[in-house]
Amino acid sequence: MPALPLTAPALLTLPPTGSDVPGWLWSGDFWSNLFSLDTTPLVEKVVRTVLVYALILVVVRLAGKRTLAQWNSFDLVVVLLLSNVVQNAVIGPDTSFLGGAIGAVVLVAFNSAMDRLGFLNARTERLLEGTATTLVHDGRYDEATLRRLGLRRHELARALHLQGADRIDQVEVARLEPGGTFTVRLKAEAQSATVEDLRRAVADLQAHLDARLDALGAPPVDGAPDRP
Repeated sequence: MPALPLTAPALLTLPPTGSDVPGWLWSGDFWSNLFSLDTTPLVEKVVRTVLVYALILVVVRLAGKRTLAQWNSFDLVVVLLLSNVVQNAVIGPDTSFLGGAIGAVVLVAFNSAMDRLGFLNARTERLLEGTATTLVHDGRYDEATLRRLGLRRHELARALHLQGADRIDQVEVARLEPGGTFTVRLKAEAQSATVEDLRRAVADLQAHLDARLDALGAPPVDGAPDRP
């Protein structure tokens, strides 16, 4: 049976002879679906993205900083599922690459604008991001704050241990920052010695030895003695 002649559209969808490229990559339907938007207007996509951004911002502010800090597995599950829950609200039924790209660009641009607004106005920054919360002060838990945030002592103790504090009385101040990060400042006696601390200790020791030798009438110590 003789082969049927190929029409012009069919020629456009076939890969070149001897090509290793898969046939679907040359398909016109593939590229059309990739870059074609659905019937949702572009303005609606932009408004959807902005509204979802505002909604998530409000929800996170109401949930508190502990959700961002992911103190336990429940907080982690909420953060992981949150993006999947609002995905369709952002792009709607559009599953094309172009639709997702538009949503991503609008989201990043709006977030940059909000960051700029917070940078220019301190009051707006406090409203959007909140302020740091003190959880431990001078070796004591702030019980009222822990109850308000729904934090348990063992959760906080675990976080303190990761920051180098073995006991609560070693902590000078511990704060939960607006972004969910945890900052700890240890008391001076609980902090690890630095090179400068060692230098000061050696200088104090040498000054003490020099004072004792002066009292005995011996020459001052100038560094370590030479070994034979």
